[in-house]
Amino acid sequence: MARFRRSIARRLADRAIVALARAGFGPGGAVALTVAGRSSGEPRTTPVTPLPLDGRVHLVAPYGVVDWVRNLRAAGVATIERGTTHEVRATELPPQEAAPVLRAYVRRIPIVRPHVEAGPDDDLAAFAAIAARHPVFVIERIGGAAPDEALR
Repeated sequence: MARFRRSIARRLADRAIVALARAGFGPGGAVALTVAGRSSGEPRTTPVTPLPLDGRVHLVAPYGVVDWVRNLRAAGVATIERGTTHEVRATELPPQEAAPVLRAYVRRIPIVRPHVEAGPDDDLAAFAAIAARHPVFVIERIGGAAPDEALR
């Protein structure tokens, strides 16, 4: 498994993706996720790719328990932007519920495969075994809109 490292090139790419997402053009469905920092309280923004699945919208952490995951766990709420801004509530799924979502994410987004210990053809047990290392959140728009509306 490849270790995720935020190089200078990756940081610049992330900034570009955030700018595009805020303008409504996030590549591959990317959105800008802004969460209050767990220590500083300052807003922290990173690009993420939501996964609509089974009538719910998920955020998957394919690179592991990174800062946006820790911040989202602490805050429980965030904003997502893709042309418009929506406040969302996030609920982390337990590993057994996260496994099918993580597998679907790996199948749909090939670029993350080197960072996830299970492959797209592995069974759910393989994904359940690694789900704690790759958290999955369900997000719901605060205000009651349909899940996919949170992406618009």
